[in-house]
Amino acid sequence: MIKILINLPIHQGNSQNTPFFFPYHLFPPLAEHVCTNPKNSIKFTQIKVKFEHTDFTLSSPHMTVMASPPPNEQEDEDMLVPRSGLVEGPQPREASEAADSTADNQPAEDPRTAKFSWKIEDFSRSSMKKLYSGVFDLGEYKWRILIFPKGNNAEFLSMYLDVADSASLPYGWTRYAHFSLTVVNQVHSKYSVRKETQHQFNARENDWGFTSFMPLGELYDPSRGYLVNDTCVIEAEVAVYKADPWSYDSKKETGFVGLKNQGATCYMNSLLQTLYHIPYFRKAVYHMPTNVNDMPSASISLALQSLFYKLQYSGNSVATKELTKSFGWDTYDAFLQHDVQELNRVLCEKLEEKMKRTVVEGAIQQLFEGHHMNYIECINVDYKSSRKESFYDLQLDVKGCHDVYASFDQYVAVEHLDGDNKYQAEQHGLQDAKKGVLFIDFPPVLQLHLKRFEYDYVRDIMIKINDRYEFPLQLDLDRENGKYLSPDADRTVRNLYTLHSVLVHSGGVHGGHYYAFIRPTLSSEWYKFDDERVTKEDMKMALEELYGGEEEHLMQANPGINNTHFKFTKHSNAYMLVYIRESDKDKIMCQVEEKDIAEHLRERLKREQEEKEQKKKEKAEAHLYSIVKVACDEDFNWQIGKHVFFDLVDHDKVRSFRVQKLMPFNIFKEEVAKEFGIPVQFQRFWLWAKRQNHTYRPSRPLTHFEEAQTVGHVRDLCNKVQNAELKLFLEVELGPDLRPITLPDRVKDDILLFFKLYDPEKEELRYVGRLFVKDVGKPIDILTKLNEMAGYAPDEDIEIYEEIKFDPSVMCEHINKTSTFKSSQLEDGDIVCFQKSLPAEVSQRLRCPNVPSFFEYRHNLQVIHFRPLDKPKEDAFCLQLSKLDTYDEVVERAAQQLGVDDPSKIRLTSNNSYSQQPKPHPIKYRGVDNLLDMLLHYNQTSDILYYEVLDMPLPELQGLRTLKVAFRNATNNEMDIHNIRLPKESTVSDVLDDVRMKAKLSHPEAELRLLEVFTHRIYKIFSSSEKIESINDNYWTLRAEEIPEEEKNLGPHDCLIHVYHFMNEENQNQMKIQNFGDPFLLAIHEDETLAHIKTRLQKRLLVPDEEFSKVVCLRPDFVSYFMSLLILYCLW
Repeated sequence: MIKILINLPIHQGNSQNTPFFFPYHLFPPLAEHVCTNPKNSIKFTQIKVKFEHTDFTLSSPHMTVMASPPPNEQEDEDMLVPRSGLVEGPQPREASEAADSTADNQPAEDPRTAKFSWKIEDFSRSSMKKLYSGVFDLGEYKWRILIFPKGNNAEFLSMYLDVADSASLPYGWTRYAHFSLTVVNQVHSKYSVRKETQHQFNARENDWGFTSFMPLGELYDPSRGYLVNDTCVIEAEVAVYKADPWSYDSKKETGFVGLKNQGATCYMNSLLQTLYHIPYFRKAVYHMPTNVNDMPSASISLALQSLFYKLQYSGNSVATKELTKSFGWDTYDAFLQHDVQELNRVLCEKLEEKMKRTVVEGAIQQLFEGHHMNYIECINVDYKSSRKESFYDLQLDVKGCHDVYASFDQYVAVEHLDGDNKYQAEQHGLQDAKKGVLFIDFPPVLQLHLKRFEYDYVRDIMIKINDRYEFPLQLDLDRENGKYLSPDADRTVRNLYTLHSVLVHSGGVHGGHYYAFIRPTLSSEWYKFDDERVTKEDMKMALEELYGGEEEHLMQANPGINNTHFKFTKHSNAYMLVYIRESDKDKIMCQVEEKDIAEHLRERLKREQEEKEQKKKEKAEAHLYSIVKVACDEDFNWQIGKHVFFDLVDHDKVRSFRVQKLMPFNIFKEEVAKEFGIPVQFQRFWLWAKRQNHTYRPSRPLTHFEEAQTVGHVRDLCNKVQNAELKLFLEVELGPDLRPITLPDRVKDDILLFFKLYDPEKEELRYVGRLFVKDVGKPIDILTKLNEMAGYAPDEDIEIYEEIKFDPSVMCEHINKTSTFKSSQLEDGDIVCFQKSLPAEVSQRLRCPNVPSFFEYRHNLQVIHFRPLDKPKEDAFCLQLSKLDTYDEVVERAAQQLGVDDPSKIRLTSNNSYSQQPKPHPIKYRGVDNLLDMLLHYNQTSDILYYEVLDMPLPELQGLRTLKVAFRNATNNEMDIHNIRLPKESTVSDVLDDVRMKAKLSHPEAELRLLEVFTHRIYKIFSSSEKIESINDNYWTLRAEEIPEEEKNLGPHDCLIHVYHFMNEENQNQMKIQNFGDPFLLAIHEDETLAHIKTRLQKRLLVPDEEFSKVVCLRPDFVSYFMSLLILYCLW
């Protein structure tokens, strides 16, 4: 339907153009007391609502509370993070599986549920970083909602459920809740953004929710309907469980096990469970040939066989990582929600290909393939055209259909081709005809995909259809004398089907959760497969929920007074139905035995199980063992300067021993002697200690008494943490022949120092040895020895530094050669770095002339991943750069890598560490001091930069202004986007001149104008002299258009009217205007009638008479009054 709203007139530069809005009220007033926060002008309402069995008291911004039945157990697959204080650098986390509420598994009072609504006024004007709702009492449980209106360090609305009384709860408290959070669309409730999850709340994680709930751009866009009159409505639905959901054993309770969710793979888990419980399909998969040397992660066939085997015989939930790896997915793909139908088709195609030329060739077709006939039949001549096509699944309309039969009726409905839409029949020309589809045969397993998601062409968005849609347990497709069948169909086949499984989607287009209801043996017993959790279900209750539609709730402001009924949309509904034909039931639901599984697969999985058990045993016995890591000079020589620059060694790269804690340490020394080839009498062990400055150094040698103790006792000397590793330094003295010799006795005033040598010319660091020095000695006493260790002349002048720390910043200080080691605060385990003394002129030309500058350089080194701006997920190349590198140094390195002669043609854009997307604005030429400034996003440092290669130097480009201007092509009537690049001091007239040269005009002398369009409405006509520097095209659309001839000679009482398309929609007691399409200007002449205006509008819109007859017009008397306002405005 097309509707037209005529608004106030606009002239050059005028934007007074306010649409009419219908008044509405979301809820009746419930306030007993209203107070105002003067700082933020947010109105709060104190409400008390009494429930049957439960009292609720809350204080919140216009909060209402409504009781609801237990929600379907579901889980949103968005990015979920705990929010303790202000989350810094949140990472994607998948919440644990939901707990089920069924009569069989939970007591009647478990869970307790309620629905809350929170109305926040003056939302966009709030300066608060975060807002809390009032406290909700759900029995003895207290809750509140927490939101970050401008995002929690993310460009999304952030929203969480919070335990309001967590600070006063007893030590060790936990609380399990299944909950959903919703931002209500106040214009079209079906576009509300709803996300759902569950969590075990505790003292450390007392709030849980969504950092990236919905984009801020969508929330604050007034045309989207989430903010109306600057008011936001948020709903929470909470179910609290007393029982511990983690102790539930699916195998024990149901005989079946679930599948683990990798992040957002619930849609795949639901499909796999459905396919697994079709025994004929499972047996066909088992009979696919696979090789004993194949790896499941590289073979879809083997991965699926392995998965099905584990589902059949495992006692715990099964992982799907091997299968997704065989698809070629990485971790990122596992956090993306794909389409179930598309996955089903791709999987079947892959298996079909693998089954060719094997004993199970054609098994997929035998199960799922059906055929239909597309036909066109002329009415007045004897001509008919038909085409046979196969299908593996059918897509059925939900919108406008109340059940499956209505969808099939619509599927085979006859379309009449007549009028302007006649059919071009061979040898007969244009003819009236009938067009339709009829089924030749249906498959044994019928998969019906319900079109819950549709593209709304009016609003240019995807929407979910939550309408009520019923489906029978038995489906008769032979009904009404085979109305769905073609004349060629085999009528001896009885097309009576039994419902086998239902795949469910819970949520909306922005995110949701999938799970499946299946009856594995086609008996009356139904089971719900929700990722890892499997529960037995009452299907009668479940079916009513899965039909979708709306449910009604009664809200009480005061008991017995102002009782109001509200309807809420059910967001959980059937998405895919699987039916099995009765006549094929015995064949499809066959027995699958162990002999059907290849022997090499059984052996492989048995071996995997044994390895798993061994690891489990080792884990159980871990408290009896200690890991001992032993480092020596050999490790220092190998690692320092190559893998390690700070400290002495990476302990993960030294030799380690797994020994019993009760083993005497002297016996352990014998093990070391075997491994290192160092006799026990030549060994001396030092304990490592972590210092307060986070460095890790040898601190003291073990005493003879300590070496007589057990390994566990020695470990406890340096680390009280349970099952921590014991780290040791093995001191060995080598003679001239490099054989171990007796270690010198260590006296009280001896200090063990380690030495590194730095070469500033080569920027190289290496380990040169260790020495015992006296605490009263001086560095000057060991200079000759140090020169000998470095290979220098005995009198070489050297500089000495102490390496103190490197985290979070580098500290390396010069050592006075004439001060004692004790006065320089040197102690056991300290590291001394030295180098040749350099002349001043040499130091000036070197990047790192001394040890401190080298450490600073190494500390700031980082590998940066460069990605093309137009391909933000693909690394083009990587460079190791210093965070202290200047802007010019970074772009120069990038230009060298890209083979670009002029580095100033490289434009860089920083990365958003939370969204992992480019920031909206690129880095200006020399707009930052160094690389660190480019990488920093809030308090997070990224390692990604995006680049563009420009066609001109960036400084020159920054002197220009680039505008995106839309223009409707006069040749094909399509809207083209032109990038206009002009000096910033240019005017709108210059922009139009540029458009004139690029666009295809109706004639060369056509006059142009530039409009500002936002939310499908014209807000401004630019003056030709206006400077382009002040024009903002980030959120507004710029549109150039030809000025029609009729507008060029307007009379003194003629008007230029703004016309735009809108729809009037009433939903849940609300009346809203929704704009769409392209607005335009229309000249209205003095004394012109409404009928004539309508005729001109129809011609302008190119709308047929039948469609234009549905246009809703304003009353003539109102138009006369309104026109008088327009005339007065024009005269003014």
